[in-house]
Amino acid sequence: MAGRPPGAGSMGARSSGGFGRPRTPRPPPTPEQILALATKEHVPARIAKGELEGKMKCRIWRKLHAEEAKRFDQVYALMSQNPGLSLPDGFGVLQSGLSVAEFLARKERTQRKAAVKQARGEVDDTSVGAFINGLLESKTELAVVLGERTVLDTLSTVEPISLLLTRSGRLEKLQIVMITRRSDWELLTPQLERDPKLAQKPANVARQPDKRPFSDPRPFLAHQGERVRLTLRNGIVLEEELRVVGRFDLIVGQDGHEVFIPLHALVRFSASDDPEADLSNEAGLDDASQNE
Repeated sequence: MAGRPPGAGSMGARSSGGFGRPRTPRPPPTPEQILALATKEHVPARIAKGELEGKMKCRIWRKLHAEEAKRFDQVYALMSQNPGLSLPDGFGVLQSGLSVAEFLARKERTQRKAAVKQARGEVDDTSVGAFINGLLESKTELAVVLGERTVLDTLSTVEPISLLLTRSGRLEKLQIVMITRRSDWELLTPQLERDPKLAQKPANVARQPDKRPFSDPRPFLAHQGERVRLTLRNGIVLEEELRVVGRFDLIVGQDGHEVFIPLHALVRFSASDDPEADLSNEAGLDDASQNE
Protein backbone atom coordinates (compact mmCIF):
# COMPACT_ATOMS: atom_id res chain seq x y z
CA MET A 1 0.00 0.00 0.00
CA ALA A 2 2.94 2.29 0.71
CA GLY A 3 4.06 2.02 -2.90
CA ARG A 4 0.65 2.89 -4.40
CA PRO A 5 0.63 6.30 -6.08
CA PRO A 6 -1.71 8.84 -4.56
CA GLY A 7 -5.24 8.65 -5.97
CA ALA A 8 -4.81 5.11 -7.34
CA GLY A 9 -7.65 3.67 -5.20
CA SER A 10 -10.78 2.03 -6.53
CA MET A 11 -12.76 5.25 -6.55
CA GLY A 12 -10.10 6.79 -8.71
CA ALA A 13 -10.35 3.89 -11.17
CA ARG A 14 -14.07 4.29 -11.44
CA SER A 15 -13.84 8.00 -11.91
CA SER A 16 -11.31 7.59 -14.70
CA GLY A 17 -13.45 5.11 -16.71
CA GLY A 18 -16.94 5.56 -15.28
CA PHE A 19 -20.01 3.41 -16.12
CA GLY A 20 -21.19 3.34 -19.75
CA ARG A 21 -24.26 5.35 -20.61
CA PRO A 22 -27.31 2.94 -20.61
CA ARG A 23 -28.48 1.93 -24.05
CA THR A 24 -31.91 3.04 -25.21
CA PRO A 25 -33.99 -0.16 -25.65
CA ARG A 26 -35.00 -0.75 -29.24
CA PRO A 27 -38.75 -0.71 -29.94
CA PRO A 28 -40.29 -4.17 -30.37
CA PRO A 29 -40.71 -5.20 -34.01
CA THR A 30 -44.16 -4.76 -35.49
CA PRO A 31 -46.07 -7.69 -37.02
CA GLU A 32 -45.66 -6.04 -40.42
CA GLN A 33 -41.86 -5.88 -40.00
CA ILE A 34 -41.73 -9.50 -38.88
CA LEU A 35 -43.85 -10.67 -41.82
CA ALA A 36 -41.82 -8.65 -44.33
CA LEU A 37 -38.50 -10.09 -43.11
CA ALA A 38 -39.86 -13.65 -42.85
CA THR A 39 -41.18 -13.42 -46.41
CA LYS A 40 -37.95 -11.96 -47.72
CA GLU A 41 -35.69 -14.53 -46.04
CA HIS A 42 -38.09 -17.53 -46.27
CA VAL A 43 -37.91 -18.29 -42.55
CA PRO A 44 -40.41 -18.84 -39.70
CA ALA A 45 -41.85 -15.69 -38.13
CA ARG A 46 -40.13 -16.45 -34.81
CA ILE A 47 -36.71 -16.37 -36.51
CA ALA A 48 -37.46 -13.08 -38.27
CA LYS A 49 -38.68 -11.66 -34.96
CA GLY A 50 -35.45 -12.80 -33.29
CA GLU A 51 -33.26 -11.05 -35.84
CA LEU A 52 -35.23 -7.83 -35.44
CA GLU A 53 -34.69 -8.11 -31.68
CA GLY A 54 -30.93 -8.50 -32.13
CA LYS A 55 -30.75 -12.28 -31.79
CA MET A 56 -29.86 -14.92 -34.40
CA LYS A 57 -29.88 -13.68 -37.99
CA CYS A 58 -32.09 -15.37 -40.55
CA ARG A 59 -29.17 -16.38 -42.79
CA ILE A 60 -27.49 -18.16 -39.86
CA TRP A 61 -30.70 -20.06 -39.08
CA ARG A 62 -30.96 -21.14 -42.75
CA LYS A 63 -27.40 -22.51 -42.64
CA LEU A 64 -28.04 -24.41 -39.41
CA HIS A 65 -31.41 -25.81 -40.57
CA ALA A 66 -30.90 -26.45 -44.27
CA GLU A 67 -33.68 -29.10 -44.66
CA GLU A 68 -36.31 -26.98 -42.95
CA ALA A 69 -35.16 -23.93 -44.92
CA LYS A 70 -35.65 -25.91 -48.13
CA ARG A 71 -39.27 -26.65 -47.17
CA PHE A 72 -39.86 -22.96 -46.47
CA ASP A 73 -38.46 -22.15 -49.92
CA GLN A 74 -40.96 -24.60 -51.47
CA VAL A 75 -43.90 -23.18 -49.51
CA TYR A 76 -43.05 -19.58 -50.32
CA ALA A 77 -42.77 -20.57 -53.99
CA LEU A 78 -46.30 -22.01 -53.79
CA MET A 79 -47.53 -18.81 -52.14
CA SER A 80 -46.03 -16.67 -54.92
CA GLN A 81 -47.75 -18.84 -57.54
CA ASN A 82 -51.10 -18.84 -55.69
CA PRO A 83 -51.91 -15.38 -54.30
CA GLY A 84 -54.00 -15.63 -51.15
CA LEU A 85 -52.53 -18.97 -50.07
CA SER A 86 -51.51 -18.76 -46.40
CA LEU A 87 -48.30 -20.17 -44.94
CA PRO A 88 -50.10 -22.93 -42.94
CA ASP A 89 -52.10 -23.91 -46.04
CA GLY A 90 -48.91 -23.92 -48.09
CA PHE A 91 -47.38 -26.44 -45.68
CA GLY A 92 -50.65 -28.41 -45.81
CA VAL A 93 -50.38 -28.64 -49.61
CA LEU A 94 -46.74 -29.72 -49.36
CA GLN A 95 -47.42 -32.40 -46.74
CA SER A 96 -50.61 -33.77 -48.36
CA GLY A 97 -49.21 -34.15 -51.85
CA LEU A 98 -52.44 -32.65 -53.23
CA SER A 99 -52.73 -29.77 -55.65
CA VAL A 100 -53.59 -26.38 -54.18
CA ALA A 101 -57.17 -26.63 -55.50
CA GLU A 102 -57.63 -30.16 -54.11
CA PHE A 103 -56.22 -29.21 -50.71
CA LEU A 104 -58.42 -26.09 -50.38
CA ALA A 105 -61.51 -28.08 -51.44
CA ARG A 106 -60.76 -30.72 -48.80
CA LYS A 107 -60.20 -28.03 -46.19
CA GLU A 108 -63.55 -26.42 -47.04
CA ARG A 109 -65.35 -29.77 -46.70
CA THR A 110 -63.72 -30.34 -43.31
CA GLN A 111 -64.78 -26.90 -42.10
CA ARG A 112 -68.37 -27.44 -43.28
CA LYS A 113 -68.56 -30.77 -41.47
CA ALA A 114 -67.23 -29.18 -38.29
CA ALA A 115 -69.80 -26.38 -38.58
CA VAL A 116 -72.67 -28.89 -38.94
CA LYS A 117 -71.45 -30.85 -35.93
CA GLN A 118 -71.24 -27.69 -33.84
CA ALA A 119 -74.72 -26.55 -34.94
CA ARG A 120 -76.29 -29.86 -33.98
CA GLY A 121 -74.58 -29.82 -30.62
CA GLU A 122 -76.30 -26.53 -29.75
CA VAL A 123 -79.82 -28.02 -29.99
CA ASP A 124 -81.46 -30.12 -27.26
CA ASP A 125 -82.56 -33.54 -28.54
CA THR A 126 -84.36 -34.71 -25.39
CA SER A 127 -87.94 -34.21 -26.64
CA VAL A 128 -87.37 -36.04 -29.92
CA GLY A 129 -85.76 -38.95 -28.09
CA ALA A 130 -88.69 -39.13 -25.67
CA PHE A 131 -91.18 -39.17 -28.58
CA ILE A 132 -89.42 -42.04 -30.39
CA ASN A 133 -88.97 -44.01 -27.16
CA GLY A 134 -92.69 -43.56 -26.46
CA LEU A 135 -93.57 -45.14 -29.80
CA LEU A 136 -91.11 -47.95 -29.11
CA GLU A 137 -92.40 -48.75 -25.62
CA SER A 138 -96.07 -48.56 -26.58
CA LYS A 139 -95.54 -50.82 -29.63
CA THR A 140 -97.65 -48.37 -31.64
CA GLU A 141 -98.43 -49.48 -35.19
CA LEU A 142 -96.59 -47.04 -37.42
CA ALA A 143 -96.49 -45.90 -41.02
CA VAL A 144 -92.84 -45.47 -41.95
CA VAL A 145 -92.82 -43.52 -45.22
CA LEU A 146 -89.83 -44.06 -47.51
CA GLY A 147 -88.98 -42.51 -50.86
CA GLU A 148 -91.26 -44.69 -52.97
CA ARG A 149 -93.17 -46.91 -50.52
CA THR A 150 -94.63 -47.05 -47.03
CA VAL A 151 -93.85 -49.72 -44.42
CA LEU A 152 -96.48 -50.57 -41.79
CA ASP A 153 -94.81 -51.96 -38.71
CA THR A 154 -93.81 -51.40 -35.08
CA LEU A 155 -90.47 -50.32 -33.64
CA SER A 156 -88.31 -52.99 -32.06
CA THR A 157 -84.98 -51.20 -31.49
CA VAL A 158 -83.53 -47.73 -32.16
CA GLU A 159 -79.90 -47.87 -33.29
CA PRO A 160 -77.53 -44.95 -34.04
CA ILE A 161 -77.98 -45.05 -37.83
CA SER A 162 -80.94 -47.41 -38.27
CA LEU A 163 -84.26 -48.58 -36.90
CA LEU A 164 -85.07 -52.23 -36.31
CA LEU A 165 -88.70 -52.93 -37.18
CA THR A 166 -90.52 -55.92 -35.72
CA ARG A 167 -91.52 -57.58 -39.02
CA SER A 168 -89.53 -55.73 -41.68
CA GLY A 169 -86.10 -55.83 -40.08
CA ARG A 170 -83.40 -53.18 -40.13
CA LEU A 171 -84.09 -49.89 -41.94
CA GLU A 172 -81.42 -47.23 -42.45
CA LYS A 173 -82.53 -43.87 -41.08
CA LEU A 174 -81.47 -42.05 -44.25
CA GLN A 175 -84.21 -43.93 -46.13
CA ILE A 176 -86.94 -42.50 -43.90
CA VAL A 177 -89.02 -39.57 -45.14
CA MET A 178 -91.51 -39.42 -42.26
CA ILE A 179 -93.03 -41.52 -39.48
CA THR A 180 -96.53 -41.25 -38.06
CA ARG A 181 -99.07 -43.52 -36.43
CA ARG A 182 -100.75 -45.88 -38.87
CA SER A 183 -104.20 -44.58 -37.94
CA ASP A 184 -103.12 -40.98 -38.65
CA TRP A 185 -101.50 -42.00 -41.95
CA GLU A 186 -104.73 -43.57 -43.18
CA LEU A 187 -106.59 -40.31 -42.47
CA LEU A 188 -103.82 -38.15 -43.90
CA THR A 189 -103.19 -39.98 -47.19
CA PRO A 190 -106.35 -38.97 -49.12
CA GLN A 191 -105.79 -35.26 -48.54
CA LEU A 192 -102.03 -35.08 -49.09
CA GLU A 193 -100.66 -32.44 -51.44
CA ARG A 194 -97.73 -33.60 -53.55
CA ASP A 195 -95.04 -31.96 -55.64
CA PRO A 196 -95.46 -33.76 -59.00
CA LYS A 197 -91.78 -33.62 -59.97
CA LEU A 198 -90.54 -35.06 -56.67
CA ALA A 199 -93.40 -37.58 -56.52
CA GLN A 200 -92.26 -38.95 -59.86
CA LYS A 201 -88.56 -38.97 -58.95
CA PRO A 202 -87.73 -38.52 -55.25
CA ALA A 203 -84.60 -36.55 -54.41
CA ASN A 204 -81.68 -38.61 -53.16
CA VAL A 205 -80.07 -37.99 -49.78
CA ALA A 206 -76.42 -36.95 -49.81
CA ARG A 207 -74.24 -39.02 -47.51
CA GLN A 208 -72.39 -35.87 -46.46
CA PRO A 209 -74.66 -33.80 -44.15
CA ASP A 210 -73.13 -30.51 -45.32
CA LYS A 211 -74.36 -31.21 -48.87
CA ARG A 212 -78.01 -31.62 -47.88
CA PRO A 213 -80.56 -28.80 -48.22
CA PHE A 214 -80.97 -28.83 -44.42
CA SER A 215 -78.49 -30.03 -41.81
CA ASP A 216 -78.36 -27.09 -39.34
CA PRO A 217 -81.39 -27.32 -37.01
CA ARG A 218 -80.95 -23.88 -35.43
CA PRO A 219 -82.90 -21.77 -38.01
CA PHE A 220 -86.01 -23.86 -37.29
CA LEU A 221 -86.06 -22.92 -33.59
CA ALA A 222 -87.53 -19.49 -34.34
CA HIS A 223 -90.59 -21.16 -35.95
CA GLN A 224 -91.60 -23.47 -33.09
CA GLY A 225 -95.30 -23.09 -32.39
CA GLU A 226 -95.98 -21.71 -35.90
CA ARG A 227 -97.70 -23.35 -38.85
CA VAL A 228 -95.06 -24.27 -41.39
CA ARG A 229 -95.01 -25.64 -44.92
CA LEU A 230 -92.66 -28.53 -45.59
CA THR A 231 -91.86 -30.23 -48.90
CA LEU A 232 -90.31 -33.67 -48.46
CA ARG A 233 -87.98 -35.41 -50.87
CA ASN A 234 -90.68 -37.76 -52.20
CA GLY A 235 -93.02 -34.83 -53.01
CA ILE A 236 -95.24 -34.90 -49.91
CA VAL A 237 -96.21 -31.36 -48.85
CA LEU A 238 -97.38 -30.79 -45.26
CA GLU A 239 -98.75 -27.70 -43.56
CA GLU A 240 -98.67 -28.29 -39.83
CA GLU A 241 -97.64 -26.72 -36.54
CA LEU A 242 -93.94 -27.11 -35.81
CA ARG A 243 -93.91 -28.60 -32.33
CA VAL A 244 -90.34 -29.75 -31.66
CA VAL A 245 -86.92 -29.11 -33.20
CA GLY A 246 -84.24 -31.71 -32.51
CA ARG A 247 -80.65 -32.10 -33.61
CA PHE A 248 -81.56 -34.24 -36.60
CA ASP A 249 -85.36 -34.17 -36.81
CA LEU A 250 -88.58 -32.16 -36.57
CA ILE A 251 -91.91 -33.10 -35.02
CA VAL A 252 -95.02 -31.43 -36.47
CA GLY A 253 -98.77 -31.83 -36.02
CA GLN A 254 -101.21 -31.84 -33.14
CA ASP A 255 -100.73 -33.46 -29.75
CA GLY A 256 -101.37 -37.18 -30.13
CA HIS A 257 -101.22 -36.97 -33.94
CA GLU A 258 -97.57 -36.03 -34.44
CA VAL A 259 -95.53 -36.52 -37.59
CA PHE A 260 -91.81 -37.20 -37.24
CA ILE A 261 -89.68 -35.76 -40.08
CA PRO A 262 -85.88 -36.17 -40.36
CA LEU A 263 -84.08 -33.03 -41.55
CA HIS A 264 -82.46 -35.07 -44.33
CA ALA A 265 -85.93 -35.66 -45.82
CA LEU A 266 -86.66 -31.94 -46.21
CA VAL A 267 -86.11 -30.15 -49.51
CA ARG A 268 -88.10 -26.96 -48.80
CA PHE A 269 -89.35 -25.24 -45.66
CA SER A 270 -91.20 -21.99 -45.05
CA ALA A 271 -93.51 -20.42 -42.47
CA SER A 272 -97.12 -20.65 -43.66
CA ASP A 273 -97.85 -17.01 -42.79
CA ASP A 274 -94.71 -15.84 -44.61
CA PRO A 275 -94.12 -17.96 -47.74
CA GLU A 276 -91.30 -15.65 -48.81
CA ALA A 277 -89.27 -16.66 -45.75
CA ASP A 278 -88.08 -19.87 -47.38
CA LEU A 279 -85.18 -21.47 -45.52
CA SER A 280 -84.43 -23.94 -48.29
CA ASN A 281 -81.07 -24.11 -50.03
CA GLU A 282 -81.80 -24.75 -53.68
CA ALA A 283 -78.09 -25.25 -54.39
CA GLY A 284 -78.00 -27.83 -51.63
CA LEU A 285 -81.03 -29.53 -53.18
CA ASP A 286 -79.20 -29.77 -56.50
CA ASP A 287 -76.18 -31.29 -54.74
CA ALA A 288 -78.38 -33.75 -52.85
CA SER A 289 -80.03 -34.88 -56.06
CA GLN A 290 -76.65 -35.90 -57.40
CA ASN A 291 -75.35 -37.69 -54.32
CA GLU A 292 -76.55 -40.91 -52.78
